[in-house]
This record gives sequence, C-alpha cells and structure tokens, in this order.
Amino acid sequence: MWVKTLGREHGIPAPLRVDHRRVARRRLVAALKRSSHGIEALLKLGAAAGGQVPPSRGYVWRNLSLDVGHVLTYFVAHEAHHRGQIVMVARQTGHRLPRATVDGLWQWKTDAAHK
Repeated sequence: MWVKTLGREHGIPAPLRVDHRRVARRRLVAALKRSSHGIEALLKLGAAAGGQVPPSRGYVWRNLSLDVGHVLTYFVAHEAHHRGQIVMVARQTGHRLPRATVDGLWQWKTDAAHK
C-alpha cells in the first residue's frame, strides 16, 4: 500500500495484491519481489529529491515523515513486525516453528544472497 500511496503518482508501479488465503508460494515470492522493487524505487526517488520522498495526493493522513531516513526506518520496523507476527500466530495456533525457521526469519543478509 505504501508503494501505491506514495509512488504511483510519481510513476512507480504498485504491485498487484495477492489473495493471502489462496496464493501459491511461487506467486507470493514473485509478488514480494515486486513489492521490494517498489520500496527500493520509493527510497531512490526520495534520495534523488534531496532526501525527501515527494508528497503525493494519495497520502492524506500524513502520519509518516517523508524524509528518507524516517521512511526507511519505518519500512524496516514494519517488516520486522510482520516477521514477529508469523512466529506469534504459529505459536498461538499450536504450531511451534523449528528454531532454524525462526532464526531464518531474521537473517536478512542470507535472504539477500538468494536473490
């Protein structure tokens, strides 16, 4: 949604949403890569604009400062929040994830090597 809200007006294509109840792993991974490219494009847009993501008409609530440092920090924290949700939901539903899986959720550098 951030790519759509902040980037569409500036020519950054928003990735199509997937049906989170039915999506196959391969399609989800492809969608996440498209989303990643959109986030990267937003940060590059902000860097090229003097360190500020240019405002857009779609961003009406204005609760996130659009300087690149704040935007990047928010995106990293938000990503970590979702990774934590994965572990929490698994535990709450009685599916304790293997230690290697939980540890792997936080290995961003390792994930980057697989691209």
